[in-house]
Amino acid sequence: MRELKSVTASPPLILDIDDFKGEFSFDSLFGNLVNDLLPSFRDSSEDSSLKYNATQPGLSISTTPLFPEVDNLVSLFHDSCQELLQLRNQKDVTVQDSRHRKTLAELEKGVDGLFDSFARLDTRISSVGQTAAKIGDHLQSADAQRETASQTIDLIKYLMEFNSSPGVLMELSPLFSDDSRVAEAASVAQKLRSFAEEDIGRQGIASSVTGNAAASRGLEVAVANLQEYCNELENRLLARFDAASQKRELTTMAECAKILSQFNRGTSAMQHYVATRPMFIDVEIMNADTRLVLGEQAVQASPGDVARGLSSLYREITDTVRREAATIMAVFPSPNEVMSILVQRVLEQRITALLDKLLVKPSLVTLPSMEEGGILLMEELRAENQQISDSSGTIGHSKGASVASSQQQISVTVVTEFVRWNEEAISRCNLFSSQPTTLATNVKAVFTCLLDQVSQYIADGLERARDSLTEAANLRERFVLGTSVSRRVAAAAASAVITWTFYMFMFELFAFDIAEAAAAAGESSFRSFMVSVQRSGSSVAIIQQYFANSISRLLLPVDGAHAASCEEMATAMSSAEAAAYRGLQQCIETVMAEVERLLSAEQKATEYRLPDDGILPDHRPTSACTRVVAYLSRVLESAFTALEGLNKQAFLTELGNRLHKVLLNHWQKFTFNPSGGLRLKRDITEYGEFVRSFNAPSVDEKFELLGILANVFIVAPESLATLFEGTPSIRKDAQRFIQLREDYKSAKLAAKLSSLWPSSS
Repeated sequence: MRELKSVTASPPLILDIDDFKGEFSFDSLFGNLVNDLLPSFRDSSEDSSLKYNATQPGLSISTTPLFPEVDNLVSLFHDSCQELLQLRNQKDVTVQDSRHRKTLAELEKGVDGLFDSFARLDTRISSVGQTAAKIGDHLQSADAQRETASQTIDLIKYLMEFNSSPGVLMELSPLFSDDSRVAEAASVAQKLRSFAEEDIGRQGIASSVTGNAAASRGLEVAVANLQEYCNELENRLLARFDAASQKRELTTMAECAKILSQFNRGTSAMQHYVATRPMFIDVEIMNADTRLVLGEQAVQASPGDVARGLSSLYREITDTVRREAATIMAVFPSPNEVMSILVQRVLEQRITALLDKLLVKPSLVTLPSMEEGGILLMEELRAENQQISDSSGTIGHSKGASVASSQQQISVTVVTEFVRWNEEAISRCNLFSSQPTTLATNVKAVFTCLLDQVSQYIADGLERARDSLTEAANLRERFVLGTSVSRRVAAAAASAVITWTFYMFMFELFAFDIAEAAAAAGESSFRSFMVSVQRSGSSVAIIQQYFANSISRLLLPVDGAHAASCEEMATAMSSAEAAAYRGLQQCIETVMAEVERLLSAEQKATEYRLPDDGILPDHRPTSACTRVVAYLSRVLESAFTALEGLNKQAFLTELGNRLHKVLLNHWQKFTFNPSGGLRLKRDITEYGEFVRSFNAPSVDEKFELLGILANVFIVAPESLATLFEGTPSIRKDAQRFIQLREDYKSAKLAAKLSSLWPSSS
């Protein structure tokens, strides 16, 4: 504790923080203050109290207080006490804060460790969960496989039971005789039939390949027995269905209908239900219809009475169909199909039967005219179609006189008109064919007429388009023949008055005009044929769509009619396909002939034997290459648009192969030095980039090999031996190219190559 100054000689006592450092005690502070200050106050007080008073004799005691600074001290101590309390609280707070921080740090470390533990635990739980999930998946898969294997074993056992003689079928498993398991038996029987028929089909294919007819003898007995069992089971279910129908037990009817849906999609149950409706089997109902419309005497009634009778009849039929619809919705898995059969039967049996009595049938001997509602016989329609086909591309029918076929191009509009006429004929067949089988037969005949008509029209159009290709080829041949003859005449005229230079000038001018005319004719005929091919494809697509949307469903009632019509459609279009194939071959010939002409006219010998004069080589393709690529790009644009799918791929592949062959033959006419080899390599790159648009891998490979072959003109003679070590398959072509080197003879490359490549010499 530092020394405190007297309060009498200085301002009031002031304490600072240093007075309370170390081991502080309030009692010690107070004691020190008393011990230090009290004596001075006491001495001073005593002196003043014993002071002599001159005015009064003797001693007198002063009235001055013994501790005059006591009030100051009290105030001082009060303030000090307040400050000490604050300081103590501050110190306690600091200590507690320090402890709290330490505790928080320790807790933070603990929490971090706890988080690490939780993370490890979570990872472990996740790993265990994934393992458990995998195990569960494996167990589920194994259980599914076990279940499948068990079912397969049961199916094989059942199939072996059916693959026995018919007399032993009484020993079948209880599944197939238990009435409470009919649904399961039906499902198993269908699976067995499907499996056995697929096996017979596979064995049939194998026997057709190996020629062993005995290989197909396997499960025929099982199939026959299964068919017999399915028929018997279906009859049992139909009998149960009828019994439930008479009692109006909708639940039993629904169960039977659901099981019967496994047999031919439930067609037998649906047709059986419709056929057994009272409105179709009760003769009295039919007679009531007639009386309602025609009267009691069934004589010709007045139009008003007929109209009222028909209205009443239609209302009664509508109410009956509504009542049946409620039952059908509650019983059958496919109610819409049943309703379709019901409505069709109503229209065919009740409505048509009544209309037959109302309407007077026209006499086939004296048919009314078309304007009066008459019809064309099938024979007449076929003859008319044949007359249309023989009319040199024009349509002579009165209804289609405004639709004319171009002499040069196939018109999709004409084919659409053909289809429209056929739709009208089909609608008449629909109107006058009461039975589905009769309708299917008539529809097939009418559709066959359309196939003949369209097939002939497309084939004729393609042949006309081919004629233009043939004319262009003839013009081109006349140009080649004229060139040969004119050159011989020019040689003979060299000694005549006409000078050689003048004659050759006139000849070249004349030849150029013919060549350009032939090229223009070839390009025009190429485009024309491609347009015909495109329209032929569109026309065939129209016929196929018409068949799928309108014809195919009408042929289903007659077994084999659908397949027969599909075969007829393919046969009818085969002539058009043959004409298209021949025309596409002519297109390739036309294009290649023009390519050869451009190469011969534009390619200069000096372009591949450039002088080594130190001037930088020209890295552009030659003018011949540029002209050929420009021509191909222009003329093939129509082919890219007209052809699709495999036809396009086959055409472009053949064209690319022919281009490769033409270029090889063309380059055999030239001699190459290293600079010319670089120019050739640039041409090959240009050709290769163009044919890459063909999307033909085999063509791309050939042009890549051409780029490799061009290296024979660039490398030094001593490097030729190792140039094709990685591609020995092209050594033969490489040897042909090497012979075109300018230094082939001077460098004696023939002898060197024969010793290095003895197999290719």
